[in-house]
Amino acid sequence: MPLTPDVELCERWRQLMTRYHDISCALERALSQQHDLGISEFETLDLLVTSPCDKQFVHELQANMHLSQSALSRTVARLEKRGLVTRAMCSNDRRAVTVAPTEAGRRLHAEAAPTHAAILSEHRGDLQSQA
Repeated sequence: MPLTPDVELCERWRQLMTRYHDISCALERALSQQHDLGISEFETLDLLVTSPCDKQFVHELQANMHLSQSALSRTVARLEKRGLVTRAMCSNDRRAVTVAPTEAGRRLHAEAAPTHAAILSEHRGDLQSQA
């Protein structure tokens, strides 16, 4: 019996979520084991290091990530505690906070980026959309 469009759409959603979960877990495991980084920490460093600016506002980071404000704040705090980023209040707006990678953060990102890319490459087929 053929599936109705709604049932088919729900099934495709579940398949997408399964692929996301599998890739996410593989990234988390590899980054944690090889570089002592969580996926959110790597993604934060990646956005900072690859940005054309020396620093970014926290709200700019959040707009490019799938984390709540509090989760991003905790992630930045962990990175700062390890000396991988610095945080500073904006001189023009004391409510705004900027984040910048340190040299240690740039080095760790450079070491972890190939691991990240290798995992994504392993899952290339899972990342391509299904017709």
